[in-house]
Amino acid sequence: MIKTFNVDIRTSDGAMDCHIAQPDGTGPFAPVILYMDVPGIRQELHDFAARIAREGYLCVLPDLYYRNGRVRFDLARGPEELQRMFAAGSALTNAMIVSDTRGILDWLSTQAQAKPGGGVIGYCMSGQFVVSVAGHFPDRIRAAASLYGVRIVTDQPDSPHLLIPRIAGELYLGFAEHDPYVEDHVIPALRSELQKHGVRHTIDIYPGTEHGFCFPQRPAYNEAAAEQAWTAVFEMYQRTLANPDERSCQASAGTD
Repeated sequence: MIKTFNVDIRTSDGAMDCHIAQPDGTGPFAPVILYMDVPGIRQELHDFAARIAREGYLCVLPDLYYRNGRVRFDLARGPEELQRMFAAGSALTNAMIVSDTRGILDWLSTQAQAKPGGGVIGYCMSGQFVVSVAGHFPDRIRAAASLYGVRIVTDQPDSPHLLIPRIAGELYLGFAEHDPYVEDHVIPALRSELQKHGVRHTIDIYPGTEHGFCFPQRPAYNEAAAEQAWTAVFEMYQRTLANPDERSCQASAGTD
């Protein structure tokens, strides 16, 4: 059994609506922050939060579009709605999400049902965010998972890969085999930096998949690959969040 509710978490830019899913009971539970992809908050993400909670974690799903009010997209409306969605996503910056995450971590620190430390997971647009927050909060983020994440390696000064030397937790990076949104240089660059700095990590490339393969409501959904990704992420959480004292001996310095 799980319970769900919403809470406004204070950030430097206002009140951010967050959906909370957690196991029934008082805990404490290891927290996991689930960052949305560009289509934003919807039932599909609530289902993901519930799945994380059923594994024993307190899941926080923040509405990253809160600065613009309650933003929801209906992509059946056509190209204009699609353009509006991408414009909203492009307006978010790594600095914004780091600030938002600080608010979430501050809130979690006041919750008796939340254990210290935690994990993060993000898809597509939020790949850049999970790597950024792992680098900015190395003492709090013990595990970070990115599924077909974009803009993790860029030529900009806020490129998330530049924070790799600061990451203290474990990193899981899952990519589609065919993804026009992830340039050819990204995976080799990440592999090189992670190995260079001794960050515990796994990089998986899922054969026969396309961008979006984890979401059941997407045309690219690949159930077998999606389930493999969930298994990999939960195994990482098990060794880093559920049994943090064992993570140093169970997690390798880097496997690809």
